[in-house]
Amino acid sequence: MLRSFSTRLILTLCLISGVVLSADEPDNARPPQSPQALKTWLQNMIWYHHFSLDEIQNATGLPPTKILAAQQRWDIYPETRPEPPTGKLLVLPYPGGRHPRIGFLEGAIAPQRETKVSVFLPWQPDDYVVCDVPEAIWSNLGLTYLAHTHVETVWEKEGLELEPLEWQTLADGSYVMERTLPNGIRFGTKVVPRKDHVALRMWLHNGTDERLTDLRVQNCVMLREADEFNQLTNENKFVRAPYMCVHNPAKNRWIISAWTPNHRSWGNDRCPCLHSDPKFPDCKPGETKILHGWLSFYEGTDIEAELDRIDATGWQTDDSIEIPAEEE
Repeated sequence: MLRSFSTRLILTLCLISGVVLSADEPDNARPPQSPQALKTWLQNMIWYHHFSLDEIQNATGLPPTKILAAQQRWDIYPETRPEPPTGKLLVLPYPGGRHPRIGFLEGAIAPQRETKVSVFLPWQPDDYVVCDVPEAIWSNLGLTYLAHTHVETVWEKEGLELEPLEWQTLADGSYVMERTLPNGIRFGTKVVPRKDHVALRMWLHNGTDERLTDLRVQNCVMLREADEFNQLTNENKFVRAPYMCVHNPAKNRWIISAWTPNHRSWGNDRCPCLHSDPKFPDCKPGETKILHGWLSFYEGTDIEAELDRIDATGWQTDDSIEIPAEEE
């Protein structure tokens, strides 16, 4: 309530005095392309991610007066947030504007939001993890994709810049992102919120004339905004490949991430984050390969039994989630 009152007060003073607050557009900002897009992103950032005015400006590149006026126009304040829909976990595109890591920021400069979704904790609706799917893809060509700036990709070495993309929201509440790289490799991710877990699919289509090998993928679950789990340590991690888990101090709440076929499960105590990193099978020209992913939350103390239960669902071979058809 105090935050929204202060926001209204700042806007009123600016309008009365004629002061125009402005700043250079942040380097990684993405100005909304329509009024509806601005409204949707403001709802996302204010209602659910609890962004400050500075963070909204970082995400949108808009001057504060325009942001504050839009808030007033559409009545978007923390206290006007509707109750989230029940029946499935809340998942939203991550808006950028706030770095999803606590530390090791030099290893993720200018993080791109089109690969990132926020999954909100069922027992604490203001807390969330940010899933970067994918954070990186390697192949026999080298570092083929990276969702931030750190190590040079094969495209950066050639002086090529990839256009920014956005998640597409489907009618059933799932999200899809797909990108075609300059050499014809096409990859994408589908995120499907369900009652007790988030189902994920990732695909890679080889549109080149050569066989692709060593297709390692790095998928990251960042814990910054999950207060019970964001300690800078790996002592709170539990590994049973393909599962990578983190527990709270009481060891009675858990976050579980998994991808298959699994290449490596590990934790980074500097971010902090979870990794269940998969690997695509070798891919011939014209072929498409698919990875299966899982994210869930568990309240209890028998993590082994919970992983057995998850195994029994058959998620690793579930082909019920449709992915975009191959291009002709």
